[in-house]
Amino acid sequence: MEYEFVHDAITGAAKAKFSYGHEAIGPWLEVEIGDNTQKMTDMLTAIANIDSGKKNEIMITGREYSVTFSHDDVIVQNNSSINGEAQDMPAELAEDFDDYEQSCSSTCGIDDFRQLLLSWAKFTNSLQ
Repeated sequence: MEYEFVHDAITGAAKAKFSYGHEAIGPWLEVEIGDNTQKMTDMLTAIANIDSGKKNEIMITGREYSVTFSHDDVIVQNNSSINGEAQDMPAELAEDFDDYEQSCSSTCGIDDFRQLLLSWAKFTNSLQ
């Protein structure tokens, strides 16, 4: 998973850009976490609870995105994403549907996600 954090000079906002297959994580960071230290703490606590075995799975639903933590991975998914199947669509529409679904959901390892959160916190703190 490759990503880059940038500072929008016009709006002053922190932005996150992610590689193909992980696109949903960027807007999730921007919309759901931002520079909110309590939300960051909640995410890191969820990871600690998974790591310690207190929980097998934790789902945190935000305004636009949900995050599901498990021992193996973390899934970030847009709450409005379509959960249907593309099998009854014409081929060209099914391809577009697959691209849409790909950009609405991202999966990564829990250790990578922890490191990502810590990097994001460091970046947003440097802007204040």
